[in-house]
Amino acid sequence: MAETTVEQVEVNGESIPMIFERDARLPIVSMQLVFQQSGSIEDGNNSGLAKVTASMLNEGTKKRGAVGFAEALDARAIQLSVHAGTETMVFEVGALKEEFDEAVVLLDELITSPNLSAEALAKVKTTTIGALSRKESDFDYVANRELKALLFEGTPLAHPSSGTIDSVEAMTLEKVAAFVQSHLQTSRAMVVIGGDLSLEQAKKAAVTLLNSLPKGTLGTLPYYAASDKQKTEVLKRKTEQAYVYFGAPYDMEVDDPEHYINRVAMFILGSGGFGSRMMEEIRVKRGLAYSAYCRTNISRSHSNFFGYLQTKIESQKEAVATVKEVIDAFVKNGATQAELDQAKRFLTGSEPLRVETLSQRLSRTFMEYYKGEGIGASKRELEQIEKLDLKTLNAFIKKHAEIEKLSFSIVTEE
Repeated sequence: MAETTVEQVEVNGESIPMIFERDARLPIVSMQLVFQQSGSIEDGNNSGLAKVTASMLNEGTKKRGAVGFAEALDARAIQLSVHAGTETMVFEVGALKEEFDEAVVLLDELITSPNLSAEALAKVKTTTIGALSRKESDFDYVANRELKALLFEGTPLAHPSSGTIDSVEAMTLEKVAAFVQSHLQTSRAMVVIGGDLSLEQAKKAAVTLLNSLPKGTLGTLPYYAASDKQKTEVLKRKTEQAYVYFGAPYDMEVDDPEHYINRVAMFILGSGGFGSRMMEEIRVKRGLAYSAYCRTNISRSHSNFFGYLQTKIESQKEAVATVKEVIDAFVKNGATQAELDQAKRFLTGSEPLRVETLSQRLSRTFMEYYKGEGIGASKRELEQIEKLDLKTLNAFIKKHAEIEKLSFSIVTEE
C-alpha cells in the first residue's frame, strides 16, 4: 500500500494541489475535484443557492440532457455526482480503470457545458421544495436548523444550507449560472485522486479537467464565532417526544496544537457512546433518553460545541437541567484516570478502521492539507494521545468553560 502524498499540478501557470495515492489492488480509480469557498457559506442572500447549483450540475449537459448523460454514465458503469457542503463544492467520479479516460471526458463535458436549462431548474426546484416540505415533519432537522440560527445569528451559517421553500422558489437561472461562473475556477480548485493509475495519468486527468476553467481569485475564508448569549428557542409541534438540541461557542481553530486533547475530552464527555458521561447520566442513571450525544465541530469557517437528545415531553425540563449539570461538572472536575485510559484504548485501537479503504486515506490526507494541519497530522495526534496525562487533560477541560454557555433549541408538543 503506497503512501498518500500531496503533489502539484501546473495549469495555465498556476500550481494546483493534488492528493494522490496509487493503489493497484483493485482495477478502479476514484477522483474528486474540490472547489474551495464554493459551498453554502457563499450563498449570500440566496439561501440554498450552492445546494441548488450542485443539484443543477447533476442534471447532465446541454448536449445530452439529464437522461442522455445518465445513460452515457450507466453504459460504462461510471459514477459521477456533485454535492455542496458548507465550505466546498465537490465533483466526484469513480470508474473501472479501463473506463477512467471516458469518465474524464464526461466530467469535462459537464464542467464546461452543464445543463443550465429552464426545464432542469424547474425539476430541481420541485424536488428540493418537496424535500424541504417533508423535512418540516422531521423534528430533528427542525431543532438542529433553529439551533444553528441561534448560534450563528447574523451570519451565512444561520441560514439553512438547503434553503427555504421561499428562497428556492425565488432561484433563477441567472443566479445559478453566476454561481457556477464565479466558483468553478482554478484558483479555488484542489484535486483528490487515487487507485490503479500512475502519477502521470493522474496529473494528465487533472490538467484536462482544469484547463478550460477561468483562473479567478481565491479570497480569505471568513470565520464566524458561535454566540455565547445562551438563548432558548421553543418550537411547538404535534409531537409525542421532545427534541432537545443544544450548543455553545468553542474557542478552537483547525490548526490548534491542542486538537488531540479535544478529541479525548469530547470522547469522554459525549461522543464515546455508552461509555460517555452524557450517556451515562441521561440514559443509564436517569432513563431520560435512548441516546444522548455531544461533540465539537471545528472547521476553517467556524467552530462550536453541540449535542442532542430525544426525551418524553414530561421529562423535557429534567433533561435540559441534566445536560447543564453534566457539562458544568465536567468543566469543574474534569475526567478520571479510568475515563482517560478508556478513551486512549478506543481512539488508538480503532485507528486501523479509519484508514482501511482508499477513499478514507485520500479523504484524511485532503483534510489534513485543507485544514493546514500538515500531512501526517492524524498519526502524530495518536502519538500525542498515547502520551497524554490526566493533569494536562483536566487543565484543558477547565480552560474551555465556554461550553457552559449553552443555547437550546427544543421542539415539543403544542
